[in-house]
Amino acid sequence: MRQFMNRMRPVWKLLVLLFLVVLTFSYAMFQGGFVSWFLFYSFLPFALYSLALVFYGVRHMTVKREFLKEEYHAGEKLKVKIKLKRPSSFPLFYMIIEDDLSNELLAPTQKGQMKTFVYPHFRKEIDFEYVIESLPRGEHHLKGIHIKFGDPLGLIEKQIHIETEDDKLLVYPAYEEIIYRLMDNHYEQGMTASKERVQRDTSMAIGIREYQPGDRYSWINWKATAKRNDIMTKEFEQRKSHDVFLMMDCAPDIRFEAIVSFTASLVRGILRKGAQVGLLTYGEERRLFPIQGGEGHQQQLFYHLAKVKDRSPVALDAVLDSESFMMWQNASFMLITSQLTKELVEKASQFSMRTGMMTIYLLKEEQETIGSKEIALKSEANSRGVRVVFVHNGQFSQAFSEVGRG
Repeated sequence: MRQFMNRMRPVWKLLVLLFLVVLTFSYAMFQGGFVSWFLFYSFLPFALYSLALVFYGVRHMTVKREFLKEEYHAGEKLKVKIKLKRPSSFPLFYMIIEDDLSNELLAPTQKGQMKTFVYPHFRKEIDFEYVIESLPRGEHHLKGIHIKFGDPLGLIEKQIHIETEDDKLLVYPAYEEIIYRLMDNHYEQGMTASKERVQRDTSMAIGIREYQPGDRYSWINWKATAKRNDIMTKEFEQRKSHDVFLMMDCAPDIRFEAIVSFTASLVRGILRKGAQVGLLTYGEERRLFPIQGGEGHQQQLFYHLAKVKDRSPVALDAVLDSESFMMWQNASFMLITSQLTKELVEKASQFSMRTGMMTIYLLKEEQETIGSKEIALKSEANSRGVRVVFVHNGQFSQAFSEVGRG
C-alpha cells in the first residue's frame, strides 16, 4: 500500500497544481477587478514553471566521483569530489545532492555530511565536495548519487538515483614502520636474514659433487677429480635466508583490526629487511600465500589483508592442528592472535619441537592490562620453547625490543 501511495503522489500533486490554476482563473473571472486578476497572473509563472518541471528530462544527467589518490590506508582522510553535468541549462530552483554510501564506510556522526543543498539556477555543471575523516579498512563499493529537486511552491518534486561507474575504494590496513630484528644465527634453519637467497660458508666442506657451471675453480677437489676422472668440487654448508611464516588468527574479536595492522607491519618490516615471508589466514575461506619476497608479494599480501574478515569458525589451535604439515617447512613461525590459551601453547610447542622457531604475538589494546592467567601461560610457553610477546596497539615497534631481550 505504501509503495502504491508513493507512486501516486506525483500524480496527486499535479492534479492539485492544475486545480489551483483553475481555481485562481475562476476566481478572477467571476470576481473581476484588479486584485483577483493580479492574484491569477502572479500565480501563473509559478504554475507554468511547475508544469515545465514535470516534463523536464533527467535521464541524461551524468555524475562522476574524483579521489585525490588511488591507494588509501585505514585511518586516513578521504576527500571526495562529485561532478554533476546536466544536458541543458533549464533553471532549477534548488537541488539536494547526496552520495549513497554504505554504512561500513561512514561513522554515525558523518552521515549528514555527504549531503549538500545547492541553488543551480542555469548552471549545467555542479561540483560538490565532502570529507570522510577516518577510513575503515576493507573493500568498499560506492553506490550511486541521489538527487532531488523541485519547484518553489513544493508542489512538484523529482527524485533520481544515478548509478555511477563501479567505483571501488580499497582501503589497505594501517601499519607502523617497525625495524624487524633478526634472531640468533643457525645453520640449516633459515634464521639469518640476507639479501642473497643462498650463502655458502667456504670454511666448512661437507662433501663433494660434480662440477656445475658457476662454481669457482678454488672449490675444485683435485684428488677426487684425479680418482674419478671427472671434475669434482667441494660441497659446502649452506647458510639459508631467514624465511618467516605468519599465521594470523581470524576468530571474531574486538582486537581484530589491531591484529591485521600488526600483521601488515610485520610483512612490511620483514620484506624491507630483505627476508621472505608467507602468510596463512583461516577466515571465511582458507588462504595460503607461500614464502616469497619482493614488492609484488607485499602488494598481494596487503590486498588480502585489506579484505580479510574475522569470521573463522575455528580457533587458532585447531588451525595449527589441521596445518601440521607446515611444521616440516624450514622457516620460523609467528602466530598473531589476541587470545592465548593452553591448547594454543600445546600445539605451538609441537611446532617448536620440530622447527625450534615459534613466536606468539599476543595483541592487546593500547591501555589494556595483561592478566595473571596470560602471564602464567607465557611462562609455560617459554618452558616449552615457545616465545610469547605481548604487543599493545600503537606500540608495535616495542615487540622487537622485547624479542631482542629474549
